[in-house]
Amino acid sequence: MREGGLDKPIRHNLDWESEAFYDEAALDAEMRRVFDVCHSCRRCFNLCDSFPQLFDLIDNSETGELDSVDSKGFQKVNDACTLCDMCFMVSCPYVPPHEFNIDFPKLVLRSRAIDFKKGKVGPIKRLLAKTDFHGKMGSKFSGLSNWAISHKNKFTRTLLEWIAGVHKDAHLPKYAPQTLMELGKESLPLNEEAPGFGQKVVLYATCYGNFNDPNIGLALRAVLALNGIETQIAYPKCCGMPLLEEGNLAQVAQNAKDVSKEMLPWIQKEYKIIALVPSCALMLKHEWPLLLPKDKDIKLLSQETYDLSEYIVELAKEKGLVPGLQPIEGGVSIHLPCHARAQNIGHKAAEMLRMIPDTEIHLVERCSGHGGSWGVMKDNFPVALKQGKPVVRQMIKKKSAYIVSECPLAGEHILQGMEIEGVHYDKAPNPIEIIAISYGLLESKND
Repeated sequence: MREGGLDKPIRHNLDWESEAFYDEAALDAEMRRVFDVCHSCRRCFNLCDSFPQLFDLIDNSETGELDSVDSKGFQKVNDACTLCDMCFMVSCPYVPPHEFNIDFPKLVLRSRAIDFKKGKVGPIKRLLAKTDFHGKMGSKFSGLSNWAISHKNKFTRTLLEWIAGVHKDAHLPKYAPQTLMELGKESLPLNEEAPGFGQKVVLYATCYGNFNDPNIGLALRAVLALNGIETQIAYPKCCGMPLLEEGNLAQVAQNAKDVSKEMLPWIQKEYKIIALVPSCALMLKHEWPLLLPKDKDIKLLSQETYDLSEYIVELAKEKGLVPGLQPIEGGVSIHLPCHARAQNIGHKAAEMLRMIPDTEIHLVERCSGHGGSWGVMKDNFPVALKQGKPVVRQMIKKKSAYIVSECPLAGEHILQGMEIEGVHYDKAPNPIEIIAISYGLLESKND
């Protein structure tokens, strides 16, 4: 047996529709097998809070080994996992095809699926995962919504913490008064002289890009139109990442089927699909096919879906971009989020920004600590801030004109960490907004 593996990690399909998947005794046995391997290795001790929780559980047991650990303690280990996939993609030498067959995130997901099926996920937590409902209501009443969720509003945020467990000090994403679907109805004039003229894409708006920050999609549309590329916008519903986090696999699968049904006609008309947020691109490209491996539409959609920066970089390499990118004064510090890294496509956002001439690009790969909805919860928020401190320190040290992240939640979390240290930035834009500024399509904050 090999000590460790250097092969490309492979993922097994999730047999979530079988009864065996929900066998609690089998899950406990598998957890003990996997946790024992983790205990003997400990390479992931600094990735997230799951592994310190596990190792403390073992070290403080009677024998100092897993045999004297009560399985009830595993819940804290599972709860601390953000499903970022970094242990699987980056650190673990025992992932498939190695004989040990370790996939820690999917083991946690199985545990959460069992808890969900048993009714352990309460109505408030289920409601929090319904991003489309919140998005529609939040955008329709954006003034009232943004007032209520502001961390400066002590009354409503204290109430929200008491009812829903959302930490009263955690910054929450604001809602836009108009959605991307509403703002993007009109076609943009295309540059017919551009090398990319003739290509067509559909922007999968994502719940965040549609309801919270349409500027991501608007900036991308402007950049693509300048480069001759036709854009359409579609948003059937959420990709289901928040549902995945709580173990509601059946609803994730249903969302996948609904979204693919609307996207398939566009693919048949030779449109490529661009997801505006890395977590959503990860769902379409990797998570959905693991849940529905026999669904041909899901497989086709996964093959035709691009991460935002992935598409721009490929366009630049294959066709070339329209000239005219101008230097960004003061440089850019870019955070590369976990779900961008988990797509295994390389540092595409940094590669995209390095196309801007005479501009210093500082790349930060460390985890921001946010972890989707995980980082805003009362029990997790202090840990999330602690985990994000290395990123915050690097951002403060570099003093770039712009702090950017492909993940809008991570970007906001980093800015909050910087604010605590006395350094204030108004916004952490998406990297595509920096490209739009460089092209002169958006106003620079330095103007």
